[in-house]
Amino acid sequence: MSGQVDPRKARELIRKKLKVRFYRNKWWKFPKFENDPTWRKPRGKDNPMRLKLKGHPPVASTGYGTPAVIRGLHPSGLRPVVVSSAGQLEGLDPSRHLVYVASTVGLRKRLEIVRKALEMGFRVANPGGA
Repeated sequence: MSGQVDPRKARELIRKKLKVRFYRNKWWKFPKFENDPTWRKPRGKDNPMRLKLKGHPPVASTGYGTPAVIRGLHPSGLRPVVVSSAGQLEGLDPSRHLVYVASTVGLRKRLEIVRKALEMGFRVANPGGA
């Protein structure tokens, strides 16, 4: 499959990727924004942040995207997959996939999925009561 990369190389790329935090305009200036500085698109005719003027925070835009090779990967370099039954493990590769047990799965079935996943050599991110 194209776009796949070795998990060791992926971990290195993930470690080196650009980590920019985008905050809302003037979050430092008003107390009402200090507790919630989450991103809001700057709108307004003369907004210096929207105009990308020097000295103002970065605006979320196209060039900041994650490289397609590592987009959606877990920091371990594995592709996360949500599994809701033990049978879904069959088509997966332990060296490429990280297993998450679906939140809708009960304890008895969760234990069965986790046991089978560990037998097959998968890493389980949320084993729960197992």
